[in-house]
Amino acid sequence: MTTVPAALIRRASAELVGSAALTAMVVGSGIAATNLTHDVGIQLFINAIATAFGLFVLISVFGPISGAHFNPLVSLADYAFGFRSLRDTGPYIAAQIIGCIAGSILANIMFDLPPTAWSTTDRITPGHLVAEVVATAGLIFAIFTLARAGRSRFAAAVVATYIGSAYFFTSSTSFANPAITIGRMFTDTFAGIAPDSAPLFVVAQILGAFLGYVGVRLLTPRVTASPLAVFGTRAE
Repeated sequence: MTTVPAALIRRASAELVGSAALTAMVVGSGIAATNLTHDVGIQLFINAIATAFGLFVLISVFGPISGAHFNPLVSLADYAFGFRSLRDTGPYIAAQIIGCIAGSILANIMFDLPPTAWSTTDRITPGHLVAEVVATAGLIFAIFTLARAGRSRFAAAVVATYIGSAYFFTSSTSFANPAITIGRMFTDTFAGIAPDSAPLFVVAQILGAFLGYVGVRLLTPRVTASPLAVFGTRAE
């Protein structure tokens, strides 16, 4: 029987907790926004600013533990660029998906809603799918350009401000993450996405991640130093 290393359990647990917290912030701030105002622009601003601030905190806190991916595509790119071993990728992705579902449930409960309710928000339009490609490509490009340049210490600020900005410059409000897309199916609130819309969103995100990966390969130099995981954590 293969024993799972304690360090991997610790890192995957951090990914689960961080993913749950991020989704609770996204969904919870969306619910709060709709309770506070009927102005959709202000609702989106509240949702965006809460997500951006929360993401900065979560990356800063969990980065030294797991790398603070909270996103299967970041984990896959981390492996593809040689920053982390394949051994981590499966547990990370499982933890992220479970965490994002748990975060939606937690947010629903905090606002006295049913713990789970399938979203009825249909988000599939050609523009939304293009937006998800753009949002995800930009996210992957930003993270791994910094990583390959040895500037991952700026990742918390860069990723948080990028996502906060992408709430407004993309028509889809920048999901850019298959795990959180799955998690947001479980809440019929401002941040939800209908189950029928989620698969194409994920396909668009995968395409965006590939384009971001290619962009990093083309525009940044090859890494010659010892591989480090994203945000400065070493793969043990």
